[in-house]
Amino acid sequence: MKISFRRLLPQIHTTSATLRNSFDRRSLVVGSVQGGIGMLLAARMGYLAVFENEKYKLEAESNRVNLSLIPPRRGWILDRHGTPLASNHADFRVDAIPARMKNVEQEIAAVEQLLQLDAVQRQDLEDKIDKARGFAAVEVASGLEWERFAAVSVRLPDLPGIVTQRGFSRYYPNGPSVAHLIGYVGPASAEEYQKDHDPLLITPGYKVGKDGLEKVFEKELRGKPGARRVEVTASGRIVRELETREDTPGQSIKLTIDGGLQDYAARRIGLQSAAVVVIDCQTGGILALCSMPAFDPNSFADGIGRLEWKMLNEDDHIPLLNKALRGLYPPGSTMKPMAALAFQLHGVSPDERVNCPGGYRLGRRFFRCDAVHGSVDMRSAIERSCNTYFWSMVHRVGYDTIAPVARLLGLGQEFDIPVAQQRYGTIPDAAWKMRRYHQEWTAADSLNASIGQGYVSVSPFQMAVMTSRIASGHNLQPSLLYGQPKPFGPALPFTPEQLAVVHDGMFNVVNGSGTGRGSRIDINGVLMAGKTGTAQVRRMISRGHVADWKSRDHSHFICYAPTDSPRYAMSVVVEHGGFGASAAAPIAKDVMTYLFDPGKAWDTLLAMEKGWGGTAQERLDARYRQYVAQYGVGAPKVSAEEEIEKARKAQDAEPASNATQAPAEPGSRQEAVGGEAAGAPGGADAGGEASTANGQAASATSGGNP
Repeated sequence: MKISFRRLLPQIHTTSATLRNSFDRRSLVVGSVQGGIGMLLAARMGYLAVFENEKYKLEAESNRVNLSLIPPRRGWILDRHGTPLASNHADFRVDAIPARMKNVEQEIAAVEQLLQLDAVQRQDLEDKIDKARGFAAVEVASGLEWERFAAVSVRLPDLPGIVTQRGFSRYYPNGPSVAHLIGYVGPASAEEYQKDHDPLLITPGYKVGKDGLEKVFEKELRGKPGARRVEVTASGRIVRELETREDTPGQSIKLTIDGGLQDYAARRIGLQSAAVVVIDCQTGGILALCSMPAFDPNSFADGIGRLEWKMLNEDDHIPLLNKALRGLYPPGSTMKPMAALAFQLHGVSPDERVNCPGGYRLGRRFFRCDAVHGSVDMRSAIERSCNTYFWSMVHRVGYDTIAPVARLLGLGQEFDIPVAQQRYGTIPDAAWKMRRYHQEWTAADSLNASIGQGYVSVSPFQMAVMTSRIASGHNLQPSLLYGQPKPFGPALPFTPEQLAVVHDGMFNVVNGSGTGRGSRIDINGVLMAGKTGTAQVRRMISRGHVADWKSRDHSHFICYAPTDSPRYAMSVVVEHGGFGASAAAPIAKDVMTYLFDPGKAWDTLLAMEKGWGGTAQERLDARYRQYVAQYGVGAPKVSAEEEIEKARKAQDAEPASNATQAPAEPGSRQEAVGGEAAGAPGGADAGGEASTANGQAASATSGGNP
């Protein structure tokens, strides 16, 4: 018998009420879930609308409105008369922001066509873009005509990495004449941005001080940025300008520099490698601080390219070196007025006479003078630049009588003036030599140092300070900021009679039968006193030998005027210029003439420049065109800013000629040297030959510290 299991299971009856209850329960669950989700969405929407309203309102606004910083106008740098040495001028410019470029090659090609860039300019632009990081702007072109600026502006939607801007650019009216003094500006480097993540540093058109006073007074000159709000479309096209907040210009800096004198002195240097420094003997104000040749700071502001760097780096006259403050040279016979004061302090009578048979015998060695001067006293020894007199006196009283006076008058010293860097050279003594070389000071060292050779190295600026102190009789403190003179300083420890001896000797150098008589001036009764100097940089084969440029003597001249009431003191150093009377003194004569008769001085200079190939700026431009024609885009790629810094470090590492080598001992094959234009100096110098590094380290551009 079969039993059905279905019959054994309980029977469930489904009614309409049961179905209805089941549906209600499911609806409640689903409804609850939906309601919960709805409440969450409503809460989130409420949170976004209320609590984060400002955030999303700002983001929405940023899609419609662009906010950009306006680079602040830098403060002007003015001369003592209020004439700008560094100013700003209105400018149309185009910049590139590599991080925004979608197709670098395509955008560069478009800009090249629109701005009509040549091959060298395009190469320089590509180099700048390669070196740029992040959103740092790269200058494409500045100083544009409206037509070219407008041509780029209308294509901006197709060039996302290109920015056009109307603003102000730094401008240096005197160009190379103020390059080393004022310095230059340039875009902030990646390293500078990493130190200070200020968005202003990557704002197109913004530049920082890179050298000179531009760098020293960066905070004062910078100013505060402005801002501009413009309405744009989704593609970035500007619809209208909404609001502009003007920038706040930086503070202007007024210097003691006489802009006309600075420009004249720099241009008067001509084709030479030289420095000219002029100081006001009544206030200590620096009137001119020139070093030539130089670079064009206007082109440096845009960032120099391969060809310009190659041109500067290959110039053996070292245009990147500020010779006035950082060049160090053996001063030669310009030390003699200072030595004469030192001798008088230690009891030497200025009327005592010394016979010059053409040299001085020390032990077994005869140190040659440049001529047979016969019987000379202190005044005539300065006038005729007799080495024998100074050798004889220093051998008697010792060199330790000279070194302290040299420092007192400013040699081997660093001064409190706002410049990027200065170097103080070496005024040696026995303690210095033992510390430096672990050797005893010798009589031969004294003879060399007494005439400004051997270990001695000073800067042209120090020589100008020394001259101003000798002329004024006071411990004059140099100053560079107008309206902030330094205290005049106490009287130097010399009697009026002692100073008069040196003044008489320097007067006769120019106005008597001395070595600088060819540079005499007489402008409405104004006379000049001075002292020539010639310092050898290597051994000469014979007297009167004319060697290659780097082997020639350095030429020096110090002077002041008027002689009866000194107002202006000056030093001129011409690298490898030959005799002081033939190279440095004529420059000083014309610069001093400018101070008393500018018209006469300009007539002389303009006639000279015709034979030199134009002004310094014109010659620099002509040389650049020659490099473009010769090398085109074939110059090696460099990072100019890094190379400039490397070149400066090389200058610091190089030994100064005549400043680091041991002077000759009696009986050796070398002799002390010196002398002036009456004849070529005999013998060899104590220092050996100067060398260069990276094409930028000049002979006599560095030396030991005191």
